[in-house]
Amino acid sequence: MQILSFSLLISPLSFSHLCPSVHRAFKINELKTEVTNRLAMLEKRVELEGMKVVEIEKCRNDIKKLREEMLAQPIFHTVPLSTLLSPPCTPSPCLPCCPLLEALRLPTFDAWQWEPNEMLSCLEHMYHDLGLVKDFSINPITLKRWLLCIHDNYRNNPFHNFRHCFCVTQMMYSMICLCSLQEKFTQVDVLILMTAAVCHDLDHPGFNNTYQINARTELAVRYNDISPLENHHCAVAFQIFSQPDCNIFSSFDPEAFKQIRQGTITLILATDMARHGEILDSFKQKVDNFDYTDEEHITCLKMVLIKCCDISNEVRPMEVAEPWVDCLLEEYFMQSDREKTEGLPVAPFMDREKVTKPTAQIGFIKFVLIPMFETVMKLFPQIEEAMVQPLRESRDRYEELKQIDDAMNEKKKSENLTMGGKKK
Repeated sequence: MQILSFSLLISPLSFSHLCPSVHRAFKINELKTEVTNRLAMLEKRVELEGMKVVEIEKCRNDIKKLREEMLAQPIFHTVPLSTLLSPPCTPSPCLPCCPLLEALRLPTFDAWQWEPNEMLSCLEHMYHDLGLVKDFSINPITLKRWLLCIHDNYRNNPFHNFRHCFCVTQMMYSMICLCSLQEKFTQVDVLILMTAAVCHDLDHPGFNNTYQINARTELAVRYNDISPLENHHCAVAFQIFSQPDCNIFSSFDPEAFKQIRQGTITLILATDMARHGEILDSFKQKVDNFDYTDEEHITCLKMVLIKCCDISNEVRPMEVAEPWVDCLLEEYFMQSDREKTEGLPVAPFMDREKVTKPTAQIGFIKFVLIPMFETVMKLFPQIEEAMVQPLRESRDRYEELKQIDDAMNEKKKSENLTMGGKKK
């Protein structure tokens, strides 16, 4: 029997029908493979997101457990938390030994553990504890309303938000206590320091002065490119004070109010980092022969103190400080992304493609923070252990991290060169 080849069994017409079918079969297989791969990727993402949710829930449970443990301590049974944070009419012997109130006086205080309403209560306590409410006849209800209004006028930015406001004010409170500033300053000076700290970033839009000026925003036009944000913070602060329900200065006569207003504005304007060199140089000229009876010396010191508090995150323990770096970089990247979109200049330290956490922090700690805090240390040696030493340790840690990053980058380059050589 003659064996016919396969090609002879299939007519040209059959081929024309068969080819599209085979083609479709291959396409279906490709599609199945692609769908399978995508499903696998999706399942992996769901798994990762699930892990994040578990971690967040674990953190919440840890915080809840911490609060329960604190409330279980005898002191919290003796005095309710609300009472501790709103000083009673008569001094309580329990107050000085309260762990929360003692922690509130220290630079190590961890604001991440507290909700906004709790931070508001802490701010209220600071004004009472420093004697400001009593000495200036501040209505306690007005103080509460003012602080609530302050909270409502901070935006939900990654960094420049109400929690940052609280941290700056808490650090100011800590410095007042640690450096015994009430023995050297008048109570009016202390009131100005605290109030300027509370108000210093009101209604911050999350984009810095450089952006405001380059983008010719309404704020830059209004303030003629001169510290537009800081001028805006001052304006918002005194718009709030103009409301009778929020005016904690209602008992002041016009001349005293003018002094408070001018002092607060001076300090808020000093937080513009464009003026950093000018302000620090002025303080360095005075510090070796500092005169507490000289109003110019006192004003300069207050300007340096609010500057220290404004950029003091690295003074705090690593676990408290490091999340703030992430928040700041997030805000920087939001700005640089917008600047690229709008064709505006982009600062290298704000560019997500050029900056890392170590490179962002090393120069700032070495050339801005440490020199300023060491200059303040000449007047107040007691801050060395509590503030300057943590800065030095933070600098060393970031330098070590940079060395690790550099070594890993070199290793990757070497591996890429080796792989390139093998391909040839």
